[in-house]
Formats: sequence, structure tokens, C-alpha cells
Amino acid sequence: MNFYFAPMEGLTGYIYRNAHHAFFPGINKYFSPFIAANQRESFRSRELKDILPENNLGIILIPQLLTNNANDFICASKRIQSLGYNEINLNLGCPSKTVVSKHKGAGFLSDKENLDAFFDEIFSNSSTEISVKTRIGMDHPEEFYELISIFNKYPLKELIIHPRTQKDYYQNKPNLGIFKDALALSKNSVCYNGDIFTVKDYMEFSASFPEVKTLMLGRGLITDPGLVEDILHNTKLEKNKLRSFHDKICEDYQKTLSGDCNVLFKMKELWSYMITIFSDNSKYAKRIKKSQKLYEYNEAVANLFQEQDILQ
Repeated sequence: MNFYFAPMEGLTGYIYRNAHHAFFPGINKYFSPFIAANQRESFRSRELKDILPENNLGIILIPQLLTNNANDFICASKRIQSLGYNEINLNLGCPSKTVVSKHKGAGFLSDKENLDAFFDEIFSNSSTEISVKTRIGMDHPEEFYELISIFNKYPLKELIIHPRTQKDYYQNKPNLGIFKDALALSKNSVCYNGDIFTVKDYMEFSASFPEVKTLMLGRGLITDPGLVEDILHNTKLEKNKLRSFHDKICEDYQKTLSGDCNVLFKMKELWSYMITIFSDNSKYAKRIKKSQKLYEYNEAVANLFQEQDILQ
């Protein structure tokens, strides 16, 4: 089984990726949080820093683009290729209302005629391989049958399917019936993404879909950074290892970000996921969230690690 780490805006940038790769090897590909494609001569400093090869040593990184404009995609892909990348991922899955309102991400799925024309142009003019991360539609799962007919017209490197609609956001359960049809219908290789949070989730999915050889994990890996190690080697997450992983991320943010506020914003967002794997975590979650200074935050985190255990 191949495992991919899904892109999560604000969470899985190069500082997090480097720490995760160092402490929890086993991820075959990491995908960058999306870059808003445009025809400028250069990327924004933050975007460029995130995908610079020197900031991702030893990591297989796939940069992801967000756009509904073919010329923007082509121009951005050329800049990315000049950095040494040979695969670019197109985001057709982001359910955020601010993205969807611009007919990008999952919002582009509702404009199938223009989506088809977009694919025709980028596959005619791009010199990199192109993979796609998609949802199954905007409002109704049945939209996917028309979408797959579009995807099948083009030589995708891979089709990564999160079987929810944009309207679902992250509610309801992934539509495994549609995903089963996708496996039968797709002419491109398929990767599954959605709601693999535990080893039990993985085992149940694999039993239902033994033919699937590639999984993309996102929220499950942010919550339990050692999930893939547990799946592959039955290695339970150790508290000391998680603490060292956490400390590395926090230290590196302090080196690159200015002021306690910016560091705390990043770390608190991370804890909104990780806190759930600790026993009796509610009061610690509140203390972490209310921290205004790094010394307050560090004390709250130290108490959590000292006084509570990781749920297994």
C-alpha cells in the first residue's frame, strides 16, 4: 500500500512536513497546500518557500495548484517545473465557500463544459504530469458519472477521489457506492481519500476494496501522526516521540515566524486535531487555546504530556 499525506492549508507546510518525515517515515508522497495559480513571473514568497527543493530534502513533494484558468495553470506549472518538479496536482476538492464562490476547487465541478475545455488546454500545453484531487460533485453524488467521463478523456497521472460532494463538506460518510463505481469506470489509476482515522478504519476499507493500492490521509494523520506506522508495523504512538515531534515543529516555527502570536496560531490549529488522542483532554485543550504567550502555552502542553496518556 502507498500512503500520501493530503494537503491541509495552514497545517502541512514544509516545517510540519520535515518534522513528520523525520519522526514518522513511511509516507510515499506529501502534497503541498494549494498555490493559487496566476501568470505572474514569480510566486508569493510564502508559496515559493514552501515548495523550494532545499526546504523539502528527502521528501517526495507534489505541488498543488488551485485555478479554473488554463493559462494560469500552464504559467504556474512551468515555474514549478523549473524548480525540478515533474508532477503537479490540480485541486478540484476544496469545499471552502470562499474558494467555491470563485468557481475553483470543488466549485469548478459544477461547470463541466468549461472544466472539459480547461483539461483539453492544460493537457495540450503542460510539460509536467498532472494528477487530480477531486470530490464527486457539488450537490449530488450522481454528478460524478458525468465528471468521470471528462476525467477519462485525459491521461491523468492519478485520480485522487474524496467521495463526498462539496455540499457535504466533511459531514456525512464518504459515498463508497460512488467510489466503487469510480474504480470500475476510471481509465486512470485511482487513489482513495476520506475518513481513515484509525487502523480499524484502514482494515475495514482494505477489506472492502482490496484492489486499491494507494490511500491519501489528511485529518487522520494530523490527529495521529504515527497512524501509517501503526498500520504498517503495528507500532503504537509513543508519548515521548509525539512530544519530540511537537517540540521540533514549535522550535522551527519560532525560527521562521515573528512573535508569539504567529507561532501560537500555528500550534493551536495543530492541537485542534491532536488533542483528541489524549485521555481526559478537555481542560488542557482550553488552557492551550487560551494561551496568549509561549510560556503559558508551553506550560499547558507540558502538563498535558505529563498528566495524560495517549488513547490506544
